[in-house]
Amino acid sequence: MTRLDRANIFAFAMPAALLAGAWGSQLIGHLYPCEMCHWQRWPHYAALGIALLAFLIKPMRSPLVVLAAFAILISGGIGVWHAGVEYHWWQGITTCSRIGGGTLADIMAAPLIRCDTAQWTLFGISLAGFNAIISIAGGLLILNLLRKPR
Repeated sequence: MTRLDRANIFAFAMPAALLAGAWGSQLIGHLYPCEMCHWQRWPHYAALGIALLAFLIKPMRSPLVVLAAFAILISGGIGVWHAGVEYHWWQGITTCSRIGGGTLADIMAAPLIRCDTAQWTLFGISLAGFNAIISIAGGLLILNLLRKPR
């Protein structure tokens, strides 16, 4: 297996695992995402699609994997920003969002989710913080795998 193969697999598997964790925490753990949480998910969705295209379009594989790595890094950057908002290091653009839909009664009964409050932490690190750490490390690992060995 080549380094490009490994990079492509990792560029697909890492955002898939992070999104599975995000959706699992939402659907099973009832940790509803705020607006900034959703912003962190979009680059991972893009990375999934780009990495899948890289499997299918062999001549464009290397640039597509690089693009997927950058999408993952962007999610990590948003995660840093969101974690900073949660830890009150800086101000965020939004402070809350409502989860729900349908009738006005459904919307009003939906939980109010604040972007500046971590719903869950482990060792003092929020989910946004974990996304930042894992995404930045993973994106850099993918780019490192694409470098030619000396």
